[in-house]
Amino acid sequence: MDKDRIIALTEKFVREEMDGAEGGHDWWHTDRVRKLAVHINNTEKADAFIVELGALLHDIADSKFHNGDESLGPAVASRFLESKQIDGNTIEHIENIITHISFKGGGEQLFRSPELDIIQDADRLDALGAVGIARTFNYGGFKNREIYNPAIPPNLTMSREEYKNSTAPTINHFYEKLLLLKDRMNTETGRKMAEHRHSFLETFLEEFYREWDGEL
Repeated sequence: MDKDRIIALTEKFVREEMDGAEGGHDWWHTDRVRKLAVHINNTEKADAFIVELGALLHDIADSKFHNGDESLGPAVASRFLESKQIDGNTIEHIENIITHISFKGGGEQLFRSPELDIIQDADRLDALGAVGIARTFNYGGFKNREIYNPAIPPNLTMSREEYKNSTAPTINHFYEKLLLLKDRMNTETGRKMAEHRHSFLETFLEEFYREWDGEL
């Protein structure tokens, strides 16, 4: 089966699997990450097939929505790829991308590849800027979290488990994750793209606090 056909079948599979997903982690998020990853790879020149395939499958069965089960996503992707007779090395690479892509607070990333670096940058870019703000508040609402509580400061030294289990107000997430992403980009292309989106977050927060305090 040619690669274009595999990509088309993977897109169809992901769209069906993610039907009804939370709005910040739905098909449209996946599609944006795919487009960003392809764009970054135009400069970075990694394996284009792995980049697009990994981007399409990166959030399949996200552990946040499956009781924290981080093994489910790689397993779902693996079963799908095996059904399309994809070679074992490619499947293993995609499994590693899914396993290691997420920001999880403290802890060392144990797997690296040029393709993961690109997809991870694309995923992080979608957490920044206007779309990132929209996604953050959508998820906060989905989890019924406070928008902001001045009595609950951000925790910048969370362990991986603390990060996963946090119920802090949504504004805290800007400091605990979003504002950290610019300096954690892997590629030069990703770093350049992150600058503007990061700046937009800072502008939003300045306006947010002015309005919160009742300033005209």
